[in-house]
Amino acid sequence: MNFQVTVLKILVSYPDGFAVMEDLKRDMAILATSGREWRDRTKRLAARVPDLDIFSQGLVERISGGWQITAKGRAVLEFMEAGPAAPKPIQAPLVEEATAAIVAPVLLPPLWQPVDHAKRRERRERARANAS
Repeated sequence: MNFQVTVLKILVSYPDGFAVMEDLKRDMAILATSGREWRDRTKRLAARVPDLDIFSQGLVERISGGWQITAKGRAVLEFMEAGPAAPKPIQAPLVEEATAAIVAPVLLPPLWQPVDHAKRRERRERARANAS
């Protein structure tokens, strides 16, 4: 289990990102005994920021009997959790839909009327307006 990543994850779950030491210790104990999945997850997250030091980098502040995550700490945690963008494989039904969309005929909007037709229409409308 990576201690520093775990601290960030715990603090971000509290209101205002602040937890007193007793709560931090309790949550750390729970996560430390939660099994291999948590340990592996924190290792993966920590690998994305190899030189992580939550205190010297200003990610966590010590205040009045507890610790609080900073805005910078939240940003670093979001970065770690986002990870590298992996391309998603295209599934067979999606490939068929994409191919059908490419092959389907494209409906074009009607063409504009030639200028002379528009002029004739304007004349007719003016004549009707004058006759009324």
